[in-house]
Amino acid sequence: MNNVAIVGTGLIGASFGLALRQAGFGGPIVGVSSERAVAEAVAAGAIDRGAPLAEAVGQADVVFLSQAIGRILDTIRHLDPLLKPGALVTDAGSTKTEIVDLARQFVRRGQFLGGHPMAGKESRGAAAAEAGLFEGRTWVLTPDEPAELETKAARDFAGWLRRIGARLVILDSDEHDRVVALTSHLAQLASTALASTVGEHLTRERHLQVAGPGLTDMTRLALSSYELWRDILATNSEHIDRALSQYVQELEHIRENLRTRQLQAEFERGAGLATRLRKSG
Repeated sequence: MNNVAIVGTGLIGASFGLALRQAGFGGPIVGVSSERAVAEAVAAGAIDRGAPLAEAVGQADVVFLSQAIGRILDTIRHLDPLLKPGALVTDAGSTKTEIVDLARQFVRRGQFLGGHPMAGKESRGAAAAEAGLFEGRTWVLTPDEPAELETKAARDFAGWLRRIGARLVILDSDEHDRVVALTSHLAQLASTALASTVGEHLTRERHLQVAGPGLTDMTRLALSSYELWRDILATNSEHIDRALSQYVQELEHIRENLRTRQLQAEFERGAGLATRLRKSG
């Protein structure tokens, strides 16, 4: 991996560039984005310069698509004629099945390897980028076949992911989407629903002064923008619908048993998962 193109130089793309530099990558890193986003990424030291898509991709050994999902899908449709033969194309999309299926149809001159770094912040843009954003965080790779991880390009890329501190997890694309519907997308929607409910029924500021840190913690994800989540929800709606149904069923069970001891099991099960999460993190 000697030359990298980052298509989409926002928080994730710029953090990837910074992480590569911190890990010792010395080759050129070229960004493709809006003029303003490129300028911010250059100022942050995440990329060396900006370039049009055709120029950046034509010279790259690795093309990292870190746009919104809809933009990733659109880029994939136009990417193949521009690719350097044998280049690795990967992405940071939060859902995988539609992206991987489309890449299977359109990416021929190079190799596509789906990816999803499980890292982020409420802040967006290169100004919020951090070289350490991926340290200790899971980075999912979603090959169609295990052999796709054994190509030289894939091994080199995986090696750099380890150098920047990411923990690699291998899943197929549908399994990934089913899992993140529960671990990520449900958490976002639950936080949004909680904040919306409280906001609708407590409108006076003096009432919010009664809130403890638990409400602040539980509504952190509600700060996320709909524009960021729109494509995620649209491209994983089936799995998210199933996760929401399971969550609503659990809430109904809790509501029906507020006066019984049956909730003790729910508290214990919930505490068990919370403990496991904190140990694994």
